[in-house]
Amino acid sequence: MKALVTGAAGFVGSHLCERLVSDGAEVLGVDRLSDYYDPELKLRNLAGLAGEERFRFVEGDLNELDLGSLMAGVESVFHLAAQPGVRASWGQEFELYLSDNVLATQRLLEASRACPPRRFVFASSSSVYGAVERFPMMETDATAPVSPYGITKLAGEHLCRQYFRAFGVPTVVLRFFTIFGPRQRPDMAFSRFIRAGLAGDSLPVFGDARQERNFTYVADAVAATLAAGERGTPGSVYNVAGGSVAALADSIEILGRVLEVDLEVDHRPRAIGDPRRTDADTRKARLELGYRPRTSLEEGLRAQVEAELARAAPATRLPNIG
Repeated sequence: MKALVTGAAGFVGSHLCERLVSDGAEVLGVDRLSDYYDPELKLRNLAGLAGEERFRFVEGDLNELDLGSLMAGVESVFHLAAQPGVRASWGQEFELYLSDNVLATQRLLEASRACPPRRFVFASSSSVYGAVERFPMMETDATAPVSPYGITKLAGEHLCRQYFRAFGVPTVVLRFFTIFGPRQRPDMAFSRFIRAGLAGDSLPVFGDARQERNFTYVADAVAATLAAGERGTPGSVYNVAGGSVAALADSIEILGRVLEVDLEVDHRPRAIGDPRRTDADTRKARLELGYRPRTSLEEGLRAQVEAELARAAPATRLPNIG
């Protein structure tokens, strides 16, 4: 199988590329290496694939690349590229979210219309639900995002749905719930907490730390993504969550046990657009994708801490970057 992975140098994308290659696939990874966080960290994410013959990396913007040539021979598309971040999506930065999350998705769908893959898997987010009152969240629930980021991800979902209905592009949408684990983006909560804890600093927490999340370990998210590429029903949407529902304060307590330190919290004003609670109903993914999350919150945090400690080696550019 030849697979195209966009956002290949990112947190989830790099893990997905490694898993695809280990499963015997030929992988074309694309990433524009944006400066949302240090591009050298993204290159370091791909270090394990250096010299791998079945992996080729193209640095470029999906809004500028010749996607027709890029799609040649591709059997599966995994579209993970996006400008992330709820808090950063307000204000003048919105134009970048529109370009990366909406326009790039439309261009890739148009290319897939001309050269249909077996599956087009789109990475969406629990942010599309917004501030709901009924839990757990189901795929059939109304969507009302409370951040510009969530709005752009929902727009991507709508584009996927319409390209499936109008042109038969076999789109499958995954709504990911708070992914964590090794290589987590440095702006995400656990990554910030681990760095602060290792340095002996207080943990910056937005709000009262009683907000709840359904945490999903990255390897479980990757397993769901692969399953969606193999047997996801075209035109469908699936919740992907790890089943580890915890308040932020409780997860900080677990992290303190892992680090073997007493963690102090520095409370900051609650962020606009940050939902109070997320909790997913994953029955559809279990039934149709065979999805079974395997890693608990504490196990995943231990793995993330170990990866952070091992991440001090200097980054090197891959020899096969195109």
